[in-house]
Amino acid sequence: MSRLLPGTRALRTFEAAARHLNFTRAADELGLTPAAVSHQIKEIEDQLDLVLFTRTSRTIRLTEAGNVLFEASVDALDLLGRAVSRARKMSRGTALLKVTIDAQFATKWLMRRVDGFRRQKPGIELRFDITYEVRDFERDDVDIGIRFGAGKYPGLCAHRLFENIIIPVCSPALLASGPPLKEPRDLFHHTLAHIEWSRQGVTWPNWRMWMQAAGVDDFDDSRTLVFGSATDATQAALDGHAVALADFAMVANDLSQGRLIRPFELGIKVAPEFAYFVVYPEAMKDDARIVAFRDWLLEEVAKDADAG
Repeated sequence: MSRLLPGTRALRTFEAAARHLNFTRAADELGLTPAAVSHQIKEIEDQLDLVLFTRTSRTIRLTEAGNVLFEASVDALDLLGRAVSRARKMSRGTALLKVTIDAQFATKWLMRRVDGFRRQKPGIELRFDITYEVRDFERDDVDIGIRFGAGKYPGLCAHRLFENIIIPVCSPALLASGPPLKEPRDLFHHTLAHIEWSRQGVTWPNWRMWMQAAGVDDFDDSRTLVFGSATDATQAALDGHAVALADFAMVANDLSQGRLIRPFELGIKVAPEFAYFVVYPEAMKDDARIVAFRDWLLEEVAKDADAG
């Protein structure tokens, strides 16, 4: 019977083609040519002696048999992916802890502190997965993560780290060479940068919102620089190209080291339900590595709060 079943690679190709109902988009996802996808689908159909797609000159659609196999393929690939993830975690032993984090949190907050954790827990080896993608703890080879969101993650334990306060920042060089910044309206003479982000009806503070909070009602935001990531917006400030809105926690070190300055004290809080959270599977809540890293993170956050 096993000889009649397509292999994993063939199932992945079929699943992508069935999900997209388009061989070209499936090929782009898999790194193949459309002809290769079509050839693999034909091989599966010949192997199973089934017609899985009906084809016209412009469209494809699943047959009844194709729908049955598609649903089974999704379940099978998901089950296999989760099993592989568990096997990898088991094979690497108990000393290694894999942490998934985004680039901004890694570079602006965590990496300059991580040596302190290594001194406290020399028996735990940290490895980092730096990505803005949200990892699946059951499918991906990661143990614990730091996510920005509302903290509602089914099946995961979530601990709030700190609230996000958005403040204006710029480089000392920009302030020294450009028009002075004595009142909010003086910002009209500078390039202003912020990020564009919204989720669940919540918008990340932008310059229009900051100006309104500062009592400036006639601000024209059509000439602001809008970035897709906070890292890029902050870098524009560091390079002296703009006054940027940045998350205080992410630029606190740059401020303390003098690489950035805060021209105005006014800050805007992000909606309170959104914050950075340390998250991990509920099933792993007693894992000594996860407990150690979680407790260390929360201690570091508490130190920052006391220092502030």
